[in-house]
Amino acid sequence: MVLATEQRTNRLLTLLSDHDYERLRPHFSVSRLDYRKVLYDARREIKNVYFPIDGVASLVLEMRNGVGVEVGTIGSEGMVGIPIVLGDRHAPSTVYVQVPGQALRMDARMFRQELKRSPTLHAVVLRYIHALFNQVAQSAACAHLHKVEQRCCRWLLMTRDRMPSDEFLLTQEFLGMMLGVRRPSVSLTMTDLQKAGLIEYSRGRVKILDRKRLQKRACECYKISKLEFDRLLGDSSTKPRDDKSRRLVSEIG
Repeated sequence: MVLATEQRTNRLLTLLSDHDYERLRPHFSVSRLDYRKVLYDARREIKNVYFPIDGVASLVLEMRNGVGVEVGTIGSEGMVGIPIVLGDRHAPSTVYVQVPGQALRMDARMFRQELKRSPTLHAVVLRYIHALFNQVAQSAACAHLHKVEQRCCRWLLMTRDRMPSDEFLLTQEFLGMMLGVRRPSVSLTMTDLQKAGLIEYSRGRVKILDRKRLQKRACECYKISKLEFDRLLGDSSTKPRDDKSRRLVSEIG
């Protein structure tokens, strides 16, 4: 499928120069991110990388007893397929879709070649890896230090940031996995937020009603992670793409 240059709604792709993006564009295809779709499996070769346009993918580690633990979240700010950037073809984790949407898909072998050809692309994805690592570290601290409601508000805000509207699919199973709590705790927390007029929640669909009050109830980790992504990836709307690309390359190199 031929893509228009204007369809650069993934944050990483907006940071590329027109020249770099035009070289990638013929190799992209639009992939529908259906709920529970597996983007790559643990210990199997990663055949494609994905740049989400909207929706949320979950990086999950599974224990021997089959229990899965969410260790990372990927949306329109990033990409699925980090091991390819780091020179590997496999990972001990699985990535699957938790909130439906769309993504731009590219063959992993082709992406590996483009990384070698483009210092800008390489610089941009390294910045993203740094930001993602910081997010994972922040989440680990958050799980030990903050209350369930604070963490739930944080995840709701993070998910909303990756979606085109205030309403989106978000199952209690996913929230429980992200928060590391059982479904009854998720249900109680969501009911309290709904009674407070911050959200509507029914049959796995969430609608954010009052973002400002939701942010006040969230822990500090939401703002810290957001500021870190902005620091590392910059504001994608304030400068021409070529200017931002040169700045990122110079700062990394």
